[in-house]
Amino acid sequence: MAEIERESMEYDVVIVGAGPAGLSAAIRLKQLDPDTSVVVLEKGSEVGAHILSGAVLDPSGLDALIPDWKAKGAPLNVPVKQDNFYVLGEAGKMRLPNFIMPPLMNNHGNYIVSMGNVCRWMAEQAEELGVEIFPGMACSELVYGDDGALSGVVAGEFGKNEDGTPGPNYEPGMVLAGKYVFLSEGVRGSLSKEVIAKYGLADNCDVPKFGIGMKEIWEVKPENHNEGEVTHTMGWPLGWKNSGGSFIYHLDNNQVYVGYIVDLNYKNPYLFPYMEFQRFKHHPAIAKVLKGGKRVAYGARAVTKGGFQSIPQSAFPGGALLGCSVGLVNLPRIKGNHNAMHSGMAAAEAAHAALKDGRAGDVLDGYDAALRSGPVGKDLKKVCNVAPLNSRFGPLGGLMLGGFDMWFQSVFQFSLFGTLKHGKTDAQATEDASKHQPIDYPKPDGTLSFDRLTNVSFSMTNHEESQPCHLQLKDAAVPIDVNLPRFAEPAQRYCPAGVYEVVEEQGKDARFVINFQNCVHCKTCDIKDPSQNINWVTPQGGDGPNYPNM
Repeated sequence: MAEIERESMEYDVVIVGAGPAGLSAAIRLKQLDPDTSVVVLEKGSEVGAHILSGAVLDPSGLDALIPDWKAKGAPLNVPVKQDNFYVLGEAGKMRLPNFIMPPLMNNHGNYIVSMGNVCRWMAEQAEELGVEIFPGMACSELVYGDDGALSGVVAGEFGKNEDGTPGPNYEPGMVLAGKYVFLSEGVRGSLSKEVIAKYGLADNCDVPKFGIGMKEIWEVKPENHNEGEVTHTMGWPLGWKNSGGSFIYHLDNNQVYVGYIVDLNYKNPYLFPYMEFQRFKHHPAIAKVLKGGKRVAYGARAVTKGGFQSIPQSAFPGGALLGCSVGLVNLPRIKGNHNAMHSGMAAAEAAHAALKDGRAGDVLDGYDAALRSGPVGKDLKKVCNVAPLNSRFGPLGGLMLGGFDMWFQSVFQFSLFGTLKHGKTDAQATEDASKHQPIDYPKPDGTLSFDRLTNVSFSMTNHEESQPCHLQLKDAAVPIDVNLPRFAEPAQRYCPAGVYEVVEEQGKDARFVINFQNCVHCKTCDIKDPSQNINWVTPQGGDGPNYPNM
């Protein structure tokens, strides 16, 4: 096939992803030099369409980026007024008093927000400064210079046939070239995976670790609503062998965010994270809040939880990794948006200094150093052992030892444990099905709990069906020949959108079916598949979920 010819546009800095990291970088670049040309490319149909986060926002990043954000109308309208942490049993709960929690866990001064709406507001601030933002522009390919440095991306390719060949309405897209390219794709971005492998950026760090976060927005009865209340839980229904927990955030307008995170290092391939979330809502304490209300939105997203020791080299020839592309979530705080903003600013400052010196396409070493020694590194170092302790000693032992370690580091600025290793990847943690028993989950009742396909309809997800499947199997035989007999094919369960099915018809061989139209872009399959046989790549621009207020 003849090489595709594409038009090209050149910028000083090209940014992939209009999340808090990418938008912070764009704004900071323009603050430092209004003449710097900056473009932000967003695969969602609009800015915020693919943003899903809890979210209780620590405003430290926003304070540093736009100090007068209140006067400029930033959508931070619900300050945290009440902070609760419960350990749940099947029918009861025990509250852990706030005074035993390490100081860094305090939510005083934070805000319950929709990060999708915060990003929409940040995009407006960026555009006022002269940043060009193109939504609906998925970046499908990286472009490298003759010297091997990243020099740009291909964006806006549309109209491929199912087999990947150009269709009748094919649009080749264009090359957006930059002196520096920032990848701020969020968790497990496909382009970020490519550069991490190409440049060996993870050679000197620990393995990455993840959770799957699922979230619903509920409109509840006024008498069940307490604006500004933040509640976190652990324990039931996951129990004490698997780590994870919930969040319940009361924002304004009688709305409540209800979410559940299941750490993906679980061993039992029969575990069904989505059904754990649905079962959780039937706990008496949770059902009491939701009773008489209605669910209005649903979504899911992988969460980084590796912490400081899992941060890869964040700068490489021609570019940088920002935000959750590096993995900057503070696990016990369940917060990463402030660190994403700090990383964007640090990358912008390093690129500005380089451009001022007439440089282009080299390694922004100053960024990687600033990330590790600045606000992000300081935030993550104090909690670096929480995830490894959870893995080794389970949620209860991890709670006690992790709490001790965070207290000790807060007081003495070092850890008695040093920096612990994670060990296995989440894929490697999956054990053979023969070692475990299937789990019998209650059927959703359609009032508090829902089946996956019904819930996916509340994510407003849509994909053009004629395009190539963006969930690529490295070996099409593996799901049935390897994963099914050995692991009971866990893709049927770990996917929170019902994308993967094993279809067994009488008299016929089992088939592995991929319903890619359902995909909410959580990336769990790319992370948890025990054979590492699934590669998530971007579908065409604008496709996927269309989250309203996530």
